[in-house]
Amino acid sequence: MEPMDIVGKSKEDVSLPKSTMFKIIKEMLPPDVRVARDTQDLLVECCVEFINLVSSESNEVCNREDKRTIAPEHVLKALEVLGFGEYIEEVYAAYEQHKLDTLDSPKGGKFGGIEMTEEEAVAEQQRMFAEARARMNNGVSMPKQLESDRSLES
Repeated sequence: MEPMDIVGKSKEDVSLPKSTMFKIIKEMLPPDVRVARDTQDLLVECCVEFINLVSSESNEVCNREDKRTIAPEHVLKALEVLGFGEYIEEVYAAYEQHKLDTLDSPKGGKFGGIEMTEEEAVAEQQRMFAEARARMNNGVSMPKQLESDRSLES
């Protein structure tokens, strides 16, 4: 049986997308620098370990405050406790930028900041269902009139 490093997960179950990590590593280095594959793997493992460490300490900070949800403030405090205080300002700036980016993105917020009436939402849902049906029927789309007649029958 494998040792469990994280609650309910074996070490092999917990990782980061290697292709993404390799891309980040490559972007951070000058173009003429090459990184051996085992070195890339080591860096990915270090990142996973760092995330585990910060998550665990964030949980401890959260528990000390009798909270049940880890908040960004808990992560910042954990970084300070772990000796990464010099990075807090940069991490906080990245967090603020992330909040701004997600507010502007279509996936940001529960409804993506799009306000519509219930009727408009139902009409949009029906349109999306019709598109999905068309894709499932090998790209054969129903004529618009037939679609609207069908939605009236429902």
